[in-house]
Amino acid sequence: MRIAILDPFSGISGDMTLGALLAVGLDQEWLRALPARMRLDGVVVDIREVLRGELVCWKVDFDIPPQPHGRHIAQIRELVARCGAPAAVRAKADEAFADIAAAEGAIHGLLPEDVHLHEVGAVDAILDVVGAIWGFAELGVEQVRCGLIRTGDGTVRAAHGLLPVPAPATLKLLEGHRVSPGPDGAGELVTPTGAALVRVLSSGGPPDVYVPVRSGFGAGTKDFVGRANALRIVLADMDITGNAGEREDLVTLTCDVDDMSPEYLAAVADDLRVSGALDVVLLPTLMKKGRAGTRLDVLCKAEDASRLERAMLQDTMSIGVRRASVSRLALARRGLTVSVLGHAVRVKAVTLPNGDTRMKPEFEDVRQAALATGRRPADIYQLALGAAERQ
Repeated sequence: MRIAILDPFSGISGDMTLGALLAVGLDQEWLRALPARMRLDGVVVDIREVLRGELVCWKVDFDIPPQPHGRHIAQIRELVARCGAPAAVRAKADEAFADIAAAEGAIHGLLPEDVHLHEVGAVDAILDVVGAIWGFAELGVEQVRCGLIRTGDGTVRAAHGLLPVPAPATLKLLEGHRVSPGPDGAGELVTPTGAALVRVLSSGGPPDVYVPVRSGFGAGTKDFVGRANALRIVLADMDITGNAGEREDLVTLTCDVDDMSPEYLAAVADDLRVSGALDVVLLPTLMKKGRAGTRLDVLCKAEDASRLERAMLQDTMSIGVRRASVSRLALARRGLTVSVLGHAVRVKAVTLPNGDTRMKPEFEDVRQAALATGRRPADIYQLALGAAERQ
């Protein structure tokens, strides 16, 4: 399976992603034609090689005629809908901008549709998001993985004033992903568009074993002394032996609780999932003196175990957490997004040991589309399956 591994050792932005995609084989003329495909007249794409910390990188800039200062999400969706991209690309781009609007709305106490996206609503940001998502599809990438994200430090001046780095909406978009502050003196390294691309494209961290095919760097605007401000993308083949899946060494964390309300324990489980747990299960059990209790069982990566362990001790009434190493054989999987009656529905596709594919639309997306259209959830489910099978 062809995958792309993002290595954001100096953060990530939309233009860095486009540059790195060019470095691993995306056609330059295809990118130069992107504004015309999106009916954005007068936009010129500037592509050049630059040095960042002695590394050769590709730099992408857009020369844009005067435009409105930002847009609302409905206006951006109109641009995306008419861009001529494949349905899956349009749906994924729509999801990215919807996530940005939701994050900004949550920060500022507004509904997503009322948010005026300043920097993200500009033409260059729209081209960055659509171009990056479409570019991965052009390269035949079936799955995107993302390594540790360096976020920078200090403050950044935005339309809402001086903000801490990472900016609040950017950090909200990065929830569930592994991040680290710094390096010192870097300023802002992750933009909202870069964070949104990670959110909608990445299906997890880099695999333990892969075969690199091609790699390259996309340049950031800042040029630091002594180090490269760049994003690396590695195109790779992931070795899935006999379609059986990828074997992973993971950790289970377990504790038993008999003195918490079920609602509060369910909330703890939800928080653990958001914080990076791969799976969280609540099981009924019997404890001392026949008391009814609940076993909280968490599956996670080794690097996340201590952090999640502390959260379990902090947020439950348990006084001890058991840890064990386990080996998991996981089926090869990929995420699709399809358009059903004008609504984006995510679909999970797994490859079975015999090579067949099994697909399942995400329930929350099915439910939202059903509510918006007045159709039965079962109808939306079947339409989503049909659309996914045609991709």
